[in-house]
Amino acid sequence: MSWFSNLTGTLMSKKSEVVMFSSTAIALYGYDQGMMSLINTNYDYLSTMGLAEESPMVGVIVSVYYLGCAVGAVIASWYADKQGRKPSIFACLATTSLGNLIMFIAGLGYTQGALAIMLVGRIVMGLGVGGIDAVIPVYSSELAEDGARGKALAQEFQSNIFGLNMAFAINLAVTISLGKTNEWAWRLPIIIMQIYPVLLLTFIYRLPETPRWFIYHEREEDAKGALEDIFGEDEAKSKFEDLQTAHEEESSKTVNYSDMIFPSGSQFHPTMITVMGQVNQALTGYGAVSVYGPQIFELLGFGVRNSEYLTQGNYISYFFMMTFAWLLIDKVGRRKLMVWGAFGISACFVILTLLGGLATNADELGIPNLAASIPGSVALYVATALFGIGWLSTVWLIPTEIYPSTARAQGSAVSVIIWGLANFAVTLLTPIGFNNLKYWLFLVFAVTNLFAGIWTYIYTPESGGRSFEENQAFFTDAAEHKTWRVGRVKKGEYKHMPQTEKDQQDEANGESQPLLGNRS
Repeated sequence: MSWFSNLTGTLMSKKSEVVMFSSTAIALYGYDQGMMSLINTNYDYLSTMGLAEESPMVGVIVSVYYLGCAVGAVIASWYADKQGRKPSIFACLATTSLGNLIMFIAGLGYTQGALAIMLVGRIVMGLGVGGIDAVIPVYSSELAEDGARGKALAQEFQSNIFGLNMAFAINLAVTISLGKTNEWAWRLPIIIMQIYPVLLLTFIYRLPETPRWFIYHEREEDAKGALEDIFGEDEAKSKFEDLQTAHEEESSKTVNYSDMIFPSGSQFHPTMITVMGQVNQALTGYGAVSVYGPQIFELLGFGVRNSEYLTQGNYISYFFMMTFAWLLIDKVGRRKLMVWGAFGISACFVILTLLGGLATNADELGIPNLAASIPGSVALYVATALFGIGWLSTVWLIPTEIYPSTARAQGSAVSVIIWGLANFAVTLLTPIGFNNLKYWLFLVFAVTNLFAGIWTYIYTPESGGRSFEENQAFFTDAAEHKTWRVGRVKKGEYKHMPQTEKDQQDEANGESQPLLGNRS
């Protein structure tokens, strides 16, 4: 029974609990995307809010959430640095729960002022979810091994897609059973979301605070206790010494937001990597695909119900394809997944432009609708998979790896702020784009993905398989070389994952092995 004991010990370890908790918290964001996609088309919802189906306010209700996220990220990161990662996460979960309840009661038994209440609920929930998205990656990254940070965060973001699937499935089920004119077909998916914050709030007491935060606040005994709780007594001692050394090197480097947003600041370069990562992720167009999935399949020529089924199928495929993200991210690296992902998505959107045009003009051209609709759906499925593998978790992971401890929470907050603002713009403009550009909007996304791939190749360093301190060394070397181009810093060393001792021995023996990126 030793194997069973080992399995039970692994499943019940603090490391596993942290991953499970972080994964469930990240699923909150996915749930909201899946939730709003069908609520937007519910006739009772539109009537209660006093909106026409093609009103720009439909997009505004979706997008103001992202403005709340941007503000919530700043507040939560500040609180996480002052009071700890755990208290900040607790406050964010409570705020998310409150915002969700406000959304639920919007227009419940009344219509006057319903729109204003819904907007308030969306903003308050955004404050909470934005804070979660800022603090959870930092919390998870600070508790993970150097060679396994990518896998841990990619697994957590796979649960983001689980949340997306869960919300859309619930939405679809109640819409089919109750109809698009039923009030509870849109209220039930909203209130069911309470499962997430309530469950997490009851579980958070079991989790440790991060040892790095304890060290930063000179609580050495607490740091030792947290390390022993997470890694065991034998491994805790060496990790404590490593953390002390890193803290001594960073303690004199106090970082403010001014150091991050002004060109003369010490953290301006990593901040621009963070900013452009989120801008480029938004430019892939997948904030729009997640929220307006059914409308895209309708554009390809399918009926309303079939479009909803195909959207669910796309999300299910998305979830399973995310497995490749956490299998590959620490082996081939963040940078390579992002570059090839962007180029692949760009090609898919070029195909979608062509097929969308054929589907829209099928009658005039005398071709069957399905001749364009089916391959168009395949292209959208492939593009969604490529986004999940290359872009979903990578842009959240990199900011947690390239800043010193004194700036890590702020860096993650900057990431969420830009994500919020960029997705606010994309989700606000997408319905307008579909109404006016139709299938030509796909060509716009093809161009923006091409830009994202090129920018990433030139300027984004590979942070996988390296310690936090090694990643910070890249920016020091870049400043000395007076260039941001990755290929011109240290002879292009940061274009790839670092080699392990085994890889170097194999090369010497004339063998070629995959780069595992694990550090001994």
